[in-house]
Amino acid sequence: MCGITGACWTADGEPLSTEILKRMTDVLVHRGPDDAGFYFSDSSKGPGGSALGFRRLSIIDLAGGHQPLSNEDGTVWIAFNGEIYNYKELQPELESLGHRFHTASDTECIVHAYEQWGRDCVQHLRGMFAFVIWDQRERRLFLARDRMGQKPLVYRLSGGRLVFASELKALLQIPGAPREVDPQAVADFVALQYVPHPRTMLSGYHKLPPAHWAEFNAVTGDLLVRQYWQAPYARPVQTALSASTRTPDPANLRQTLTDAVRLRMRSDVPFGAFLSGGVDSTIITGLMQQQSAQKVKTFSIGFSVKQFDERSYAREAAAKLGTDHHEFVVDPSAIEMLPRLTWHYDEPFADSSAIPTMYLSQMTRQHVTVALTGDGGDELFAGYDRYRAVQLAAKIDRLPWLLRAPLTSPLWQRLPASVRQKSRMRRVKRFLAALGQSPQRRYSNWISIFDDSRRPTLFSADFRQSLKGYDGASFILDAYQNCTEADFVQRTTCVDVESYLPCDILTKVDIASMAFSLEARSPFMDHLVVELAARLPMSSKLQGGKGKRILIDTFRDLLPESIQTRPKMGFGVPLDHWFRNELREMLTDTLLDSKTLSRGYFDPAAIRRLVEEHSSSQWDHSSRLWLLLVFELWHRRFIDDTTAASPTR
Repeated sequence: MCGITGACWTADGEPLSTEILKRMTDVLVHRGPDDAGFYFSDSSKGPGGSALGFRRLSIIDLAGGHQPLSNEDGTVWIAFNGEIYNYKELQPELESLGHRFHTASDTECIVHAYEQWGRDCVQHLRGMFAFVIWDQRERRLFLARDRMGQKPLVYRLSGGRLVFASELKALLQIPGAPREVDPQAVADFVALQYVPHPRTMLSGYHKLPPAHWAEFNAVTGDLLVRQYWQAPYARPVQTALSASTRTPDPANLRQTLTDAVRLRMRSDVPFGAFLSGGVDSTIITGLMQQQSAQKVKTFSIGFSVKQFDERSYAREAAAKLGTDHHEFVVDPSAIEMLPRLTWHYDEPFADSSAIPTMYLSQMTRQHVTVALTGDGGDELFAGYDRYRAVQLAAKIDRLPWLLRAPLTSPLWQRLPASVRQKSRMRRVKRFLAALGQSPQRRYSNWISIFDDSRRPTLFSADFRQSLKGYDGASFILDAYQNCTEADFVQRTTCVDVESYLPCDILTKVDIASMAFSLEARSPFMDHLVVELAARLPMSSKLQGGKGKRILIDTFRDLLPESIQTRPKMGFGVPLDHWFRNELREMLTDTLLDSKTLSRGYFDPAAIRRLVEEHSSSQWDHSSRLWLLLVFELWHRRFIDDTTAASPTR
């Protein structure tokens, strides 16, 4: 795992100096503390040029994996972040086609694959990756990102020069780099708690979306961006079903996931697994242990607040599987972790589970360099409780109007409910209130931090005008247009795979793990596993109000009975408690500060109202207040302070 950065420019574009490239690369040292490398193209070979910077975390071929790396004659150069798990299978195929290898690294496989297949090289790669290739003969820079978006790649095109990096903060090391906040990105963030691709929070900077490649022509200055893969949710069910019975084939699922785990156990450094005691991480750990001659090292963290502590389940799973289990008890402190979190995520990111994920990564890194995770199981196999609500609402949508109308009556909203936001009656009222909306809009509101009714009252009048009618739900609604599966629950899981999974879950894990130079590998994110899951009918995933049915049935031998039936527990922190106790002063001092209230994004009265309602226990606004706090702290760090200094440790 590594950090990459650099630039490509036309004859009229400004070259990147050695000093600036080094500064851009140094700010990514946490991604690669083991080595650094640089490459500058030969200006005599043609118009334009390129510069590549690299920080290395050594995982494969410890002695020979230095980057940037080239082909035999030095005409193709690469800077690569990630892992290609099928490199051992690719190498003999490429050698049979005439390519000569000088290292045992997975990086060199990409170089020769590009020489052999050009843009289509990405179709041959099984792994997580973000890489750039400078093709000296063609005078072009080729950029690519893995199918699921596990590895990040951001870029900016201006004045005949394309600059790129693993993280946005590296691009901000360029003198004079603009830092103008994108209003539409603010609207996205307020709704979703993340900034979705291809936007970043800064105007003019972009994320290369998952499953996309881009090509910058150093002669013409043109940038071409294309999608090369999409999960086959709308395609006919074939490979995942038995030809004779037309029913889901558990053997196929078991073999595919087992193979994905096997490939991700390739490492020249110590590895282990995150083990929360949930279904997904337990299955991954079990498959690791079945393929390992030694006890797999497993890691979990626990908290003093019981509702956030999963250690008993993790302990039970470890005992059943026979792992070498390590658990850590931490008292998560937002005051301690917030400065580091703000710097590492380098744009507002309000999923509070980033805090325990960073603690878990920090503890795990003390023992291993690579950790396998269970990320992706919920989205692929309908594990979230909200899919049950989607399923129920879809059934109600099919009722005749005379039967459906009473359920959507506004009279339901007049019924009394507990002051607790998560009381049963409040959940019922929220569910019924959304029944009159389109299914797509309804789901968007269910998953939004500030939904359609709250966003307009949060924004200031001037800021609403600057949005020019832009809808903060657009990213989710557009994803529904890309997901055309007839079954609406299946279609919704497809939307989550294209949005929430890469933009929230995978971003969270990548940044949190790399903050401590830990490589996180996710077998569920193997594209063959994703393709199989996409083709499975929803009836095999969600049955009797329970998700992950085929997953649990297929791997029942690895799962303790208590884990098979346990309720879903989020990986969270006690925000509600914090904001009424130890974080109360910080919250009010920050959000009610005159600087915060005068920025112009939000209505000061709306912020004061949220703080007051939460502090007086009238309402649980903890997720909304966390979002606003994260945004303000980010603004102070990256907009007010233009130095983007190293993180507070």
